[in-house]
Amino acid sequence: MLQIKDILWGFLYIACAVAIQVQVTPTHREISVGESKFFLCEVVGDAKDIDWFAPNGEKILPNNPNIQVSRNDETTSTLTIYHADVDHAGIYKCVAKNGDKEAQATVQVKIFQKITFKNVPSPQEFNEGDDADIVCDVVGSPVPFIIWKHKGARIQPNKDVRYNIMENGHLLIRGIKKIDEGAYNCEARVMETGEINFKMINVIVNVLPTIRARQSEVNGTADMGGSILLACDADGYPEPIVTWAHNNVILESGDKYSLTEDGSELVIKDVIKVDEGDYTCIARNKAGEMSQEVSLNVFVQAKITYLNNQTATEFDDEVTLTCEASGDPTPSISWSFQNRMFSEGEQASWTRPDQYESHDGNIVVRSHARVSSLHLKNVDFTYAGEYLCTASNSIGQDNQPVYLEVRYAPKILGVVAVYTWEGNPANISCGVEAHPGASVTWFRDGLQVPSVNTSNVKIYSTQSSSSLEVSPESQSDFGSYNCTATNEMGTESKEFILIQAEVPSSPEIQRLEPFSSSAVLEFDEPVSFGGVPIIKYRLQWRSDGQDWTGRDYDATEDLTEFTIGGLTPDTNYEVKMSAINGKGEGESSAVVKFKTGPIPSSEAPPLIVTTVTALREPSTPKLEALVQNQGNALKVNWMMQDDGGSPINHYLVRYKAKHVSDWKPEIRMPRSSEYVVLSGLDWNTEYEIRIVAVNQKGKSEPGILSFRTATEPTTMPGASGSGLSTGAIVGILIVVFFVLLLAVDVTCYFLNKCGVLMCIAINFCGKAGPGAKSKDIEEGKAAFTKDESKEPIVEVRTEEEPTQNQEGVGPTEPNETTPLTEPEPAAADAASPAAPLLSNATNSLAKSFSPPKDNPLKSSPSAQSATVESQTPLVDLSDTPKAVPVSEPVRANGEGPQKQCEAPNRPPTQTDGSTKDAPHSLSRDATTRAQNDGKTKDDIKTEDNNTAAEVKTVPNEAPQTNGNESKA
Repeated sequence: MLQIKDILWGFLYIACAVAIQVQVTPTHREISVGESKFFLCEVVGDAKDIDWFAPNGEKILPNNPNIQVSRNDETTSTLTIYHADVDHAGIYKCVAKNGDKEAQATVQVKIFQKITFKNVPSPQEFNEGDDADIVCDVVGSPVPFIIWKHKGARIQPNKDVRYNIMENGHLLIRGIKKIDEGAYNCEARVMETGEINFKMINVIVNVLPTIRARQSEVNGTADMGGSILLACDADGYPEPIVTWAHNNVILESGDKYSLTEDGSELVIKDVIKVDEGDYTCIARNKAGEMSQEVSLNVFVQAKITYLNNQTATEFDDEVTLTCEASGDPTPSISWSFQNRMFSEGEQASWTRPDQYESHDGNIVVRSHARVSSLHLKNVDFTYAGEYLCTASNSIGQDNQPVYLEVRYAPKILGVVAVYTWEGNPANISCGVEAHPGASVTWFRDGLQVPSVNTSNVKIYSTQSSSSLEVSPESQSDFGSYNCTATNEMGTESKEFILIQAEVPSSPEIQRLEPFSSSAVLEFDEPVSFGGVPIIKYRLQWRSDGQDWTGRDYDATEDLTEFTIGGLTPDTNYEVKMSAINGKGEGESSAVVKFKTGPIPSSEAPPLIVTTVTALREPSTPKLEALVQNQGNALKVNWMMQDDGGSPINHYLVRYKAKHVSDWKPEIRMPRSSEYVVLSGLDWNTEYEIRIVAVNQKGKSEPGILSFRTATEPTTMPGASGSGLSTGAIVGILIVVFFVLLLAVDVTCYFLNKCGVLMCIAINFCGKAGPGAKSKDIEEGKAAFTKDESKEPIVEVRTEEEPTQNQEGVGPTEPNETTPLTEPEPAAADAASPAAPLLSNATNSLAKSFSPPKDNPLKSSPSAQSATVESQTPLVDLSDTPKAVPVSEPVRANGEGPQKQCEAPNRPPTQTDGSTKDAPHSLSRDATTRAQNDGKTKDDIKTEDNNTAAEVKTVPNEAPQTNGNESKA
């Protein structure tokens, strides 16, 4: 039994071993159109064949160009899709076979085509008023839908009937207008994938041209070389192209016509009579064309129609030049020769400048109708040349040349004396004027040269001259040479002399100006050059006991000065110079002695090297910048490399901010300066500085430096010492001033009862200041002290008037019986003008009763409290007084009713003999009420008849009242 089991398990193991498994990696994939992807088919087990099948079930063959299958090894095969297309989508199957065993696996390939704009031209142009079909062809998989936008807003055809989105996605605009021009957004969307893409299309609306001629009629003249301008202006979109037509022929730029680039101007060249007529200006653009007519009227100006050139022989009797012209009106004709004018009937004498004598009476001009003749008598070779015939009328003029040819025998020109020296070739030039041309022969001592035996003589000939080159070998080669010219009109000869040259004479030193380390030398050229030009100057100098040092310099026309540089300060020197020509060096000039100056303190010790340089401009200064502590100031140092052989005269400094074009005013610095400080510059600004050194010869190239100033500080530096700005200082001073003014005013308010606060308290609140309390006490005592015999003043106060002491606030204030000390002498003299009125009014009442001699409540606080709580008015009278009717409240200053700042229920009737005793009076009222506790009903009645007023006595000569007193 155990053996059967083992056999079954063996067969099962073998069956599993021969089974085939297939797996495709990856199992599915999404591919975009145009992409290339591959898939790997892996087989587990032995497989003889591994094949791939397309979605349509067909086996994929190896020769398929877009889908290829390759067997990698015994167990793997690769499927590669190149440049995927939508047709490649589907399920691909990998099948592995081994005999009758087969296994397969599939992979699903999805092809997505990204949104692609196939045909979206931009710009797209339409004519105004046309139905515009804006093309936007889009493809994609899945199929996208189209949204149109213009100026950021979506186009909604259901709201504007002019718009329509067609089935192919195009946008149709009916009757397109210029305002519809602009950028349109063709936006494609795929809902399934969320893909979105768009294209901007520029829509251009073309507008039919309008045209207008600048002048409908133009007048011109038929002028040789003249031109006429015809112009018209056209508008439209796009800018119209203007063309011109004449006699139904389109005109183009060429020899006759010229057109501007836009064609708006037509220039007719060489206007003639046949150019007259109508010209059509045509404006054309993509929207259409318009035209306008311009008429041209042509007038004929003078024009030369015939000229004849003439040939004459020297010394002929006469030659005539003829000129004919046409024009309307008939032109006048004149002649000119070498800037000299000849008109009809004129006989003139004229001369060829600087060469020949004049001949008088040899020119006559005769004119008839349109023909003019110039008659030349006694013909001379100087008559040959170009004559100008000018025909002119009121329209214009015409000029044409006519030529006169004169045949004459040769005439020899040239410098007679020629200088040279042995071994130096010299050219003897023989210039020949002749017509026809002449042949030239050279002779020496009657023999033609060069001869066979001479090798140092050569001849060089041109059409108008012959040159004899002689290289002297000995003194015998110097002497006379004959030039002979011959033509068919005659023969001419001339002797030339070859002279031995000499060395030049010595130049003369005119001026020598020494400096500490240089010297400037001016000289005059030699009196004699020796017959040949000076080619060099030799300058030599030395200090005492030293050898001569020298240098040669090429001679130039403007060289009259040398600068010797690198000399030792405070040293004696000698200098001399000589001139050198081709023959050799001439004599030296007289020796000039000089002494250099001491070295300035600001200069560095000189170099030991001694050089001599011709004057030239200084080298470019080397610049170095150092920002100052302020941050917006800069110190610029410079150092000269080379002064050009002449001391520096001064420096020129220019600077500007780089973002502006204008330079600051130029600064001129003296020669001894080594720096310049630029201050007051703008913060955080880049500047450019240019410094130029100037010497006697000219200006150097500018040294250029760029830098940026610091950023403006936002906080006040602590240790830098920079102060506040002017505005801040002024603000602080103003604040301090107002604080001091307020302190003074408050002090005056409390101490002297004056100032701005006092005025405000009186005029707006009707109250005196708190300092008035104690002063009223002193003034009251002063009044009593001064004259106690005076009758008291009656003060009437309503019973309900609250006081500070009645409310239990503060100490009890003194009354009439409170001893007063040190009365103010001036108080009695400050009586108010209203005092007599109050005194008279109260004295009549005071005569019938007298004040109590002692006050039982004087030292009883309880009695005073009881009095405050009492609501019954009390009058301090010893006898029953008569009622004093009060018809109108009386102010102490006599101005009538006064505004009160107290509570509304406070009666406005109070009269006080003192303007500043209101708190004092309240204390006395309390005492008075305590004294009136035993009065009769008649007394109370009397008080009721006087509107419940309480009366107290105060000195009648108290100081004048103010606006705070009660009404009596």
